[in-house]
Amino acid sequence: MAAETVVDGEGPDRGGERHLSGGGPLRRLPGPWGRLGSRAGMLLAGLWLLALALAVRQAVAVLRLPRDERLVDLFAWTGDSGVLRVHGSLYDGDAAFTGTPFAGLVLKPLTRAAEQGLGVVWTFGTLLLVAAVGAVAVRALPGPVSRRTALFALPAALSLLVLSIPVRNTFHLGQTSILPVLLVLVGWLAGGADRHQEQRGPAGGPFAGPRGQAVVALAGKAQGVLIGVAGALQPATLLFVPLLWLTGRRRAAVSGAGTFLICTLAAWAAMPDDSWTYWIHHVAGVGLGDAADATANQSLHGALLRAGLHGAPEAVLLAVLVPAVGWLALRRAVRYARDGQLLLAAAVVGCAAVAASPTAWQHQQLWVLLAIVGRVGRRTGDRLVWPVFVVMVMTLDGSALVPKIAAFGMLGENAVLLAALLASCAVPFLLREAPAWAAPQPSGPLSRPNLMLELLLIRVGYWAYSYVRGHAPDSRSLAEGHGDQVLAAERFLHLDVEHSLNKLAARTEWLREAGDTYYTTFHFLVPIVLLGFLYVRRAPQYRAARTALSFATLLGLAGFWLYPLAPPRLMPGLGYIDTAHGPQDLSDPDFGALTQLSNQYAAMPSLHVGWSLWCAVVVFLLTRNRWLRALGALYPLLTTFVVMATANHYLLDAVGGVAVVTAGFYGQRLFAGIRGTDARSGGGSVDGAADGSDWGAAQGDGAADGPPGTRSGPEALPDGPDGPDAVSGAASAPSPPGPPSSGDRRAPARRD
Repeated sequence: MAAETVVDGEGPDRGGERHLSGGGPLRRLPGPWGRLGSRAGMLLAGLWLLALALAVRQAVAVLRLPRDERLVDLFAWTGDSGVLRVHGSLYDGDAAFTGTPFAGLVLKPLTRAAEQGLGVVWTFGTLLLVAAVGAVAVRALPGPVSRRTALFALPAALSLLVLSIPVRNTFHLGQTSILPVLLVLVGWLAGGADRHQEQRGPAGGPFAGPRGQAVVALAGKAQGVLIGVAGALQPATLLFVPLLWLTGRRRAAVSGAGTFLICTLAAWAAMPDDSWTYWIHHVAGVGLGDAADATANQSLHGALLRAGLHGAPEAVLLAVLVPAVGWLALRRAVRYARDGQLLLAAAVVGCAAVAASPTAWQHQQLWVLLAIVGRVGRRTGDRLVWPVFVVMVMTLDGSALVPKIAAFGMLGENAVLLAALLASCAVPFLLREAPAWAAPQPSGPLSRPNLMLELLLIRVGYWAYSYVRGHAPDSRSLAEGHGDQVLAAERFLHLDVEHSLNKLAARTEWLREAGDTYYTTFHFLVPIVLLGFLYVRRAPQYRAARTALSFATLLGLAGFWLYPLAPPRLMPGLGYIDTAHGPQDLSDPDFGALTQLSNQYAAMPSLHVGWSLWCAVVVFLLTRNRWLRALGALYPLLTTFVVMATANHYLLDAVGGVAVVTAGFYGQRLFAGIRGTDARSGGGSVDGAADGSDWGAAQGDGAADGPPGTRSGPEALPDGPDGPDAVSGAASAPSPPGPPSSGDRRAPARRD
């Protein structure tokens, strides 16, 4: 229905315009959109546009590829010489089939389709399956779910799905892995809704309400049929059959097992040799496809092979680990299912299936992303750790999550497996009856941020910093042209002092060595030490300082991309000396390990100078000790001298560094003001509302949970029946008994 609009008063019966979350007056929009306010409505529209743009981009990225690079597995199987078209075994040849015989039987009719039409239909059909998975998952979010959350969850979920590596890899290869996930979710969640409705009345279950029940009203046997068909397509999903049995849905469990046997026997009757090869010779497909020790295989079997275990030792260890993972996952899933968290229960079992499978390629890992729905942590500041970790694991390469140190290499290459094991066996997801489920302890601006979350963000931020530096435009002619522009501007302003300083350093050995050591050592060391001190001793100031540094670095990366600049040492014919690496052939320079890791034309602005100025400002704000302030002021001056003496930057680069840090502190203040406004108007939690912008406050260790009088959680939100965060009973399962107040990287590689 249309949104209620009130004018010229403050209450529902008087005139003035009602404002929500500082978003302006309510608009006459249909349905729940009208209760959001202009700012939230624009954000929701932006989320839908983003989801649509990502979906279109993914489809275009697939369809515009050359024929031999598009849907490579699908066309290899259904093409003129594909194993699904020619007579013979599915599992012979260079492009052998890797699915079950039943999957091959289902795909065989596609060999009669025209290749171009098949590619288009397959791509858009996969998009529809992804959208269906997102819609089913959002519909099953554990309640109580606010109306605002229900509206924002679907476009956010669709965007995450399209960005995730499993979905991107499915599009790239033309695989069928989305379909088993959808079949299992519909069968499991629909049956769970029916069971909750029997136990708690007609309002229960994640598909509560007449409309939801009409969509998913399936008999118990039919629910098991869906899971059985999924098992025939992807055998690892058979782990859901014992889950059905253990949660009391024994009719569905029997029908699921029976359906799997019927589908498998039908395929055996149609293709007996292929069925023997898959189920007996390869023991449920083990060894088919690419090498099992490839990093794309994120199963326990693949991890043990990469660790160097083979033969009997590996088999014995698997015989212990696989049942243990399955038992723990089923035990946890039953607990969450009885708590009404059906989607989380499905994700827990799905993650166990990923870990226990002989092979779990990228397109088969979607279950890990669904584990994002679990809630972890008793403080509001801890709630983001798990979802951020899952999103990073499922959208970024493992190398982005850990430093490039040999000791961490195994963690990076097994990041998805680690997330799957944590979700299925270890992470203590909250039950809905727990007080912290709906009302976590507030983490105000005086509290210390979660260390794991900070480390994750710092690591990924550094990866993004390195990525942008390495992929910014690096045309030599363009960068040298910009260098000529900078030198001309400095000559006009009589600021061209770099050449004299460089000559001085080159002919003074101790100065040259000290400058080179300074340049390579202190750039990261000093900011890291300061951030560590702030985190341990001055938590409120840490929040403000890291936000300002993040904004400044982001602006610096934009400068690297928009204005590639050759530093003085790479300008030909001007007599500058590279004090660290000596004379260079500018057509083929050699800077040691940095040659391939860093873009040498990422020079404007100078983040060496910018970060040193940030350090000076932080020291000045933290202490009144004159000596420490003097050292802080000396640091950016000394850095400016060093970057010019070593011919790494121009003076105007240093000016650019000062500019981005100044803008970074301004952006931090602006951001803190926006968050404070939203918190005061009820548009969000006051967690970190001021973002620690008051440097003079809380000079202690910052361990307090929040300032007096702050509110967080449901109490900070409008609680009327028509408020934007009113609980939507139709979109969520019923609350447990209790008091109401408890309430682009590159195209994914082909499985290696």
